[in-house]
Amino acid sequence: MKKALLLFLILLSSNVIIAAISPKEKEALIKLYHVTAGPQWKVKWDLSASETSWFGVKIEDNKVIALDLSDNNLTGKIPNEISNLVNLQVLNLHKNQLSGNIPQSLGKLKLLRILDLSFNQLFGPIPTSLCQLDKLSSLELYMNNLSGILPSQLGLLTQLENLSLFNNEITGEIPSSLYELKGLKTLMLNSNKLVGGLSKEIENMIFLENLSLFDNNMNGQVPMELKKLTRLKEMNLSYNKFNGFVSKDLAVLDIMNMTMLNEKGLAVALRVVSDRNSAIVSED
Repeated sequence: MKKALLLFLILLSSNVIIAAISPKEKEALIKLYHVTAGPQWKVKWDLSASETSWFGVKIEDNKVIALDLSDNNLTGKIPNEISNLVNLQVLNLHKNQLSGNIPQSLGKLKLLRILDLSFNQLFGPIPTSLCQLDKLSSLELYMNNLSGILPSQLGLLTQLENLSLFNNEITGEIPSSLYELKGLKTLMLNSNKLVGGLSKEIENMIFLENLSLFDNNMNGQVPMELKKLTRLKEMNLSYNKFNGFVSKDLAVLDIMNMTMLNEKGLAVALRVVSDRNSAIVSED
């Protein structure tokens, strides 16, 4: 009798440990599996087994807090139902073959700290709803086919440290609110179709370490305020249409020494000067 009771208690304890996640969360995971061709994944899920055993799913206190399915051969579209994973802090779908738009519903994942949808085949605009994710520290959407302008509400992402949107088809100007992200350490907007100038307000980004605007259509003068960013270790502003002059310190910091494209499409180097009155482009 005592042995039976002990066995019962052990089984009860085990059930508590592996207690199921909520039905909505499980349904969301199963939906993701089916619409992204789960049977073709590199590492598949056994849907008949406990979700605690499913590859890339991290569960704490019976809640899905992280989903990492990077480089796992996911295809198809990201389902709207993914927003039912309301406790998600990390969503990493990097390097798959996902297509379609980024769902607006991702804006409901209020606890999200890391969102990585890079290296896929996603298209369309960046949803404005992502700007509601005020706990987000890293947003990586690079190497897709995203288009449209940058959301004007980007400044709401006050915890953001990494914004990597390079190699897309993003157009328009850098929104003024972006310069309010004082904690930003990495800003990678290269290889898009951005236009307009780089604001002097860039000096607000005092923690910036890596800045890349390479290969866009930006113009105007390179702001001298960049020199105030003492933590800046790497910068590439080349292959834009910036003009005028640049300081020696900034020219050296730029990976390609401030090589721009002139009106004829020819590569020219901005003249390195210390005198603000010498705003001349060198074509040597």
